[in-house]
Amino acid sequence: MTDHATDQATDHATDLFAPLQAGGPELEALRARLADRAEADGLLDVSYRTLDSPVGPLLLAATPLGLVRVAFAVEGHDAVLADLADRIGPRVLHATRPLDAAAHAIEGYLAGQVRAFDLPLDLRLAHGFRREAIGHLRDIDYGHTASYAALAALAGRPTAVRAAASACATNPLPLVLPCHRVVRADGSLGRYLGGEEVKAQLIALEADTLAGGTTTARGPGTHAS
Repeated sequence: MTDHATDQATDHATDLFAPLQAGGPELEALRARLADRAEADGLLDVSYRTLDSPVGPLLLAATPLGLVRVAFAVEGHDAVLADLADRIGPRVLHATRPLDAAAHAIEGYLAGQVRAFDLPLDLRLAHGFRREAIGHLRDIDYGHTASYAALAALAGRPTAVRAAASACATNPLPLVLPCHRVVRADGSLGRYLGGEEVKAQLIALEADTLAGGTTTARGPGTHAS
């Protein structure tokens, strides 16, 4: 395909998808077909869906390489989508099917039924030491916590405690890469993208699950949209 033809195809895809972004549930099957076709034709940069959860509405986004972003409502989902368009590519489409596995796994985690995630991930939004640090978050066992100093040591730079804290505070894949398990040396929670209350909920959820009790996540049952 020539560059001119590719541009025309891209323009056509953008024009076709735009009216569907605010469509109702009856358009979901059409969105899914369009997403499949766009991905097959190399026209889709990011697919996304939302997920109602006990910790509030979540935005899940993926590239053809894997899950690239999990965002809490306090971050502003529209702002997150705009950032993804700027940093990854402008062809962003609401499509549930590419994110079914991620949504199901996160639902299971928040229900106390899933303790580890086995999902393809795209870590392009993290760079340098931050990427190294978040790559070690899964070394912290479910139901346990570690200090920012311990995370820095795991990442090979034991004196980079502030950098480790920054990596957690800007982790593009919270929940999946469990930065909520990292706390300050004095035991206080530290910063979290979803807010301190959500961080406390997640720590309590894991501790309660390990103890064999009921989950402590609050709010309505989860469903995808």
